[in-house]
Amino acid sequence: MTAVPTHQTYAELQQAYEHFNQALFGGQLPNCLITLQREKRSMGYFSSRRFADAQGNFTDEIAMNPAFFAVMPILETMQTLVHEMCHLWQFHFGKPGRGRYHNEEWAQKMESIGLMPSSTGAPGGARTGERMADYALEDGQFVKACADLLTKSFCLTWYDRFTDLSAVTRSSAERLDSSVGGGDLPCISMPALTHALISSAALPIAGSQAGAVEGSVGMRPTGGSNRWKYVCPCSINVWGKPKLKLICGTCGGVFVSAEAVVLESQAENSINAH
Repeated sequence: MTAVPTHQTYAELQQAYEHFNQALFGGQLPNCLITLQREKRSMGYFSSRRFADAQGNFTDEIAMNPAFFAVMPILETMQTLVHEMCHLWQFHFGKPGRGRYHNEEWAQKMESIGLMPSSTGAPGGARTGERMADYALEDGQFVKACADLLTKSFCLTWYDRFTDLSAVTRSSAERLDSSVGGGDLPCISMPALTHALISSAALPIAGSQAGAVEGSVGMRPTGGSNRWKYVCPCSINVWGKPKLKLICGTCGGVFVSAEAVVLESQAENSINAH
């Protein structure tokens, strides 16, 4: 039977929502409508009573940004979901702050389920404020709930091919054990996904000087050097003549440059903006 991407994607997100609702909120959260939205500089958001049906019923929205699915550990993607679930909890059972303000009640709820609020996303950041991130407490309920979810063969099947690989950062979540999603990023640990993401970098980019060619794409030389820098999916760097076609003997991937990926992403964003 042919896979239906829409069914797969939303069934997986709903599975995660129901799992964390039971594990962290005692099953008290009402259902909501989970959507995919590409909001710049945001991994997700919550909007109360955003949707209505023909009978006059309302439901909340939790939006997830698919641009981050491939380049963030699944632990952090699930953190985003639970972060927004805390906003949903507060809307129904507490007193939300004004506008985008994350108040102390929300911060206490987050900490009680194993996510520490932080304005920087790391220890030492402010607990409350307008724009808030968080990090997982290694012995907290969230980490345990995430581990339980992943033992059920949970995954996010579909990823955005035009994700900007330059968005990859070594975050606090990645220092956690890989069994709870803190190991390799999906774009590194899944060779097929890596190939799908970097293949877009080999496409010609209108108006650029990336020098994209069939096969490997190298980093343009600087200064008086005539050597190009090539990077494979498993992050091995090599230097050689321009326009070489290289295959990595370790991972089997095509060598490509981070610069080409960034340029392709920028070109795609420019097209979407119009």
